[in-house]
Amino acid sequence: MKRQNYISWDEYFMGVALLASMRSKDPNTQVGACIVDNENRILSTGYNGFPSGCSDDEFPWERQGSFCDTKYPFVVHAELNAILNARGKNLTGAKIFVALFPCNECAKAIIQSGIKEVIYLSDKYAETDGTIASKRMLTSAGVKFTQLIPKTNALTIDFSVEK
Repeated sequence: MKRQNYISWDEYFMGVALLASMRSKDPNTQVGACIVDNENRILSTGYNGFPSGCSDDEFPWERQGSFCDTKYPFVVHAELNAILNARGKNLTGAKIFVALFPCNECAKAIIQSGIKEVIYLSDKYAETDGTIASKRMLTSAGVKFTQLIPKTNALTIDFSVEK
């Protein structure tokens, strides 16, 4: 008989997004994204960080201060990074799995890339103008968004080869 306690596709892809988020060096917010086609194949992943070639030792990670002394003008969000990392793959009809509901800027990129569904874990900024604008645009463009309610609270990855 087959094993019964395996994770769903949605939990698997969200797990990949969360694993990608662990590459982020942001001291406050780590977000990952995973883009998947309609045959459950991973097309791309991304996490929030600075653009390639911009040293994360030379740019600020601060959240407060004058605009150019904070991370905000420099950090590429996980969703946009995943779209850019797809390197021209056709994303039409794809799903994007993200830990945090996309901001309005990422919503624009999601819509323009042809992604048709956003699956997210947290919507902690639901009341902000950016998230309200994001939901308005996604809805208008026919992009479905769904909060994932996983059956489990944690996944464990064991790197030991001996079982």
